[in-house]
Amino acid sequence: MNGIKTHRILIAAIGIALAAAAVLLIYKFAVVKSPERVLTQYMSYIEQKDYEAMYDLLDEESKHTVGKEDFITRNQNIYEGIEAENIKITISKTKKKKDTVTYRTVMDSSAGEIRFPNVAEIHKESGRYRIAWKDSLIFPQLGESDKVKVLTLKADRGNIYDRNGTLLAGKGKIAAVGLIPGKMREDPKEDLERMAELLDMSVSDIQKKLDAKWVKDDLLVPIKKLKKVNEKSSSTVDLENAEIQKQLVDIPGVIIGDEDSRIYPLGEQAAHLIGYVQGISAEELESRKDKGYDQYSVIGKSGLEKLYEQRLHGTDGEKIVIYSGKGYEKAVLAQKDKQDGEDIHLTIDADLQSALYDAYKEDKSCTAAMNPKTGEVLALVSTPAYDSNDFVVGLSDKRWKQLNEDKNTPMYNRFRQTWCPGSSLKPIIGAAGITAGALDPDQDMGRSGLKWQKDSSWGGYYVTTLHEYSGTANLENALIYSDNIYFAKAALKMGADTLAEQLERLGFGEELPFAVAMSQSQYSSEGKAITSQIQLADSGYGQGQVLVNPLHLACLYSAFQNSGDMVEPHLETSEKTKWWIKDAFSDEAVKKVSSALKQVIRDPDGTGHGARLSGTVLAGKTGTAEIKASQTDTSGTELGWFCVYNPEAGKKDSLLLVTMVEDVKDRGGSSYVVKKDRPVLEKFMR
Repeated sequence: MNGIKTHRILIAAIGIALAAAAVLLIYKFAVVKSPERVLTQYMSYIEQKDYEAMYDLLDEESKHTVGKEDFITRNQNIYEGIEAENIKITISKTKKKKDTVTYRTVMDSSAGEIRFPNVAEIHKESGRYRIAWKDSLIFPQLGESDKVKVLTLKADRGNIYDRNGTLLAGKGKIAAVGLIPGKMREDPKEDLERMAELLDMSVSDIQKKLDAKWVKDDLLVPIKKLKKVNEKSSSTVDLENAEIQKQLVDIPGVIIGDEDSRIYPLGEQAAHLIGYVQGISAEELESRKDKGYDQYSVIGKSGLEKLYEQRLHGTDGEKIVIYSGKGYEKAVLAQKDKQDGEDIHLTIDADLQSALYDAYKEDKSCTAAMNPKTGEVLALVSTPAYDSNDFVVGLSDKRWKQLNEDKNTPMYNRFRQTWCPGSSLKPIIGAAGITAGALDPDQDMGRSGLKWQKDSSWGGYYVTTLHEYSGTANLENALIYSDNIYFAKAALKMGADTLAEQLERLGFGEELPFAVAMSQSQYSSEGKAITSQIQLADSGYGQGQVLVNPLHLACLYSAFQNSGDMVEPHLETSEKTKWWIKDAFSDEAVKKVSSALKQVIRDPDGTGHGARLSGTVLAGKTGTAEIKASQTDTSGTELGWFCVYNPEAGKKDSLLLVTMVEDVKDRGGSSYVVKKDRPVLEKFMR
């Protein structure tokens, strides 16, 4: 019984197969009997990438003219090269007497939509319609010797400018070192060894480039890129670069020419701020493959180049062109215009940025400069630094080793970090105490000499200060003479809860509202708690566990220029003035502290008197922060601070500098910073 059933099923299956074959034959017969259907079928094979099937629909004369392999290669290279898809044809008329079908083609390509009218010759051959093929069937303008090329329209990366239009990052020239093999000496061994030594390469690396298949004796072989010689620079690195290039051109066959590249005119002076670009990594490309990047793209790796990558990066365009056999452009089939990257205009003043770097380039330091009335950030400097141009041309192993082994850590961005502020925080503590109603600025806290402790419960711990002075121990004198003991007492008077509340209100423990991410300032490393009276007292004069970011400190000082409102810093000229914290300090606090800060500079005994300028009123505060393991530690270091501004300047010319220098112990403490700042103040605050 089962056998009979199986037999019936087999017969049914055979019947279905025969019926399907009959339908296929009928359809195929219909196709070959209709010129329109032959053309439609031919075009449908393109998206299927079935070029053999396309070839089978050609007439014998066409097959005699073009072999199958050449046909497949020609069509495949063109259609797949332009990424043809969604191919549709609309047949308008057929002239059977002339064996022609007129039609219109529409297709998508990598450069956009392509549309064109065309005419196909289709005639009967052995009872079936076949296509008389010519290159013009692909595109009407295409001749036998013509080529279809896809050209990339390279987008320019956006430039970065300072407030005055000075280029900080953009298109420029670098030195391209090349070698013409035919001009080398017969035995080039010594020359290659010398060249390798100068370029910090191996001989095998150079030889590998010379052994490339395309290389000919009279062709220039690219070897390495170097920075352009900067004849105005006296830096050791730039002088070495100039000497290297001078010696290279003495080697037979070596040519040094100019090449377009991303450059950084300020070099080390703005490296930590601007950053640099390099070739995109495989991982970066994977995450950006649909955003206009390819394996040849460069991408911001640090600084503003990385921060503004999305805006700076342009989108390449594309053009599909038919070129004649003689190399001239016959027709543009499609074009997608490039979109250049956006230009970024910063509030930075390149002259001020450079002057501050040059003043402190031998130090480990950082400076934040801003217009305290508008929030425009005018400079962000970290010293020492690297040269952004080195990363673009390619760091040599020697230079990379130098940077990483340098004890002064030139790769470290100091202006983004937080530091112990020392006495530079005292104006903030005083203003916060007055604002909270916990501190009377005119009250005499009592002079206690150079050493003081609250009571015996502190054991051997004392608050010390450097300067004794006559007169009342009030806020003004405490700021002029930088009296640690006064501010320790003031903090205890305020109490831990009030001090913490005020500092939190002033942005401590909060992200700075600024384009560049900065470390958050803190008043305690133990959560948000001041856990002892000693810690509270030390916090009053900027020690203890207090850490402050330099730009945050500049914002705090800006309140003394804005009737108690803290300005929000910004970095682009398109941004408007905003307030980060309104009513940060009371009117009384601003009046009392501002008056005292002028005296810090004006008074001959003031700690900032060394910055005094004739004819220009300055206000400010110094600070020397001790970094040591214990009060008896004599091996610790010191940070020097100087915060200074011109309180009587107009809105346009208002300037505030906050500078921190490491390792000022035995170099004069904060007075070292005052001395270094003075030439900058003379140039930019007069």
